[in-house]
Amino acid sequence: MEISEVKDKIQKLVYCKDKPDFHGLPNEWYTEDGKPRIRRVILVYNPRSSKAIYVKESVMGPLREISGIMFGKYEVKPTDVDDNAEALSKILIDGDIVIAAGGDGTATIGLNGCMLSGKAVRFTAVPFGNFNDMARTIKRASNQELYPLEAIIDGKHYRYAACYFTIGMFAESTEIFDAEKTRKKLRKGNKGIVFSLRTLVKWYIKNKRKQFIPPFKYTSTIKTYDHNGVFQVRVKIQNDDETKGISDYLAVNGVSVARMMKGGKKFFSHNSDFLSTTGKLNKFFRLVPFMMKSILKRIPANITTEDTIVFPDYGDVEIQAEGEYKKLQHVGKIVIKKAENPIKIL
Repeated sequence: MEISEVKDKIQKLVYCKDKPDFHGLPNEWYTEDGKPRIRRVILVYNPRSSKAIYVKESVMGPLREISGIMFGKYEVKPTDVDDNAEALSKILIDGDIVIAAGGDGTATIGLNGCMLSGKAVRFTAVPFGNFNDMARTIKRASNQELYPLEAIIDGKHYRYAACYFTIGMFAESTEIFDAEKTRKKLRKGNKGIVFSLRTLVKWYIKNKRKQFIPPFKYTSTIKTYDHNGVFQVRVKIQNDDETKGISDYLAVNGVSVARMMKGGKKFFSHNSDFLSTTGKLNKFFRLVPFMMKSILKRIPANITTEDTIVFPDYGDVEIQAEGEYKKLQHVGKIVIKKAENPIKIL
């Protein structure tokens, strides 16, 4: 979403005193009895980002021009996504509008901070990154409620994701974009999707023989809809012998993955459905048709309501959400499903 659109939406919220709601959703800047709350706009940005100067010029300036609000900033700390999300959640109050200006990492912090706060807030994202999957999905969800994915690891909440989770090879490949050599090249001009794709191909050729996911048992609850919108549910169960050789698990909720691959147009607004699949994508003859279908049509996946991955002998595996990855050690169980509560999008 462009900052001009964000500014316009905030101004309409400020001056809609006679309206009980805003685009069909309650206006959190007013209490139930019609009294105005403190009207705060919180900008989340990374001051160490190569594009921080552009955020200050093109985002902070227009937001400060809005009368009738308190403007505040949350500067991303040099720790990690989860630490920043928790810190952000502690400063939010009912009625806040949170704007993440940056790449998918900054947007992930904003989304998770809002979700963890449990407050009646609105969220949006202004894109200043390389892929901007979050901003693309957030724009599609404007004026709606978005149900993010939630990952639960060994019984504990791990993270929310508006767009996608990946486990295995795709998750590990994300590391290449954190290499200093690659980051320097990305900072120089508009490298775009061609450079990113070339970088991934080189990494794939070098690492494709690696075992990315240890043996696991897989349970997926799959929905099949007919033309009338009536669905049937079946449970797909695979033991560790059947999943041997699988390199990747993908759960998709947003409109794109890594900018190239097409996701779903409706799943972010659904309270249970998302797309998921597993595959032996370290095999070149499987990867190519998968990528072609994903780029030209949609990621070939099932409509799912919950997936469970169990490692009988425990294991080490990499998980990634919106480009932010983490190496999990001695993990036993991963559950992917929709979050119980949605987040309201500006």
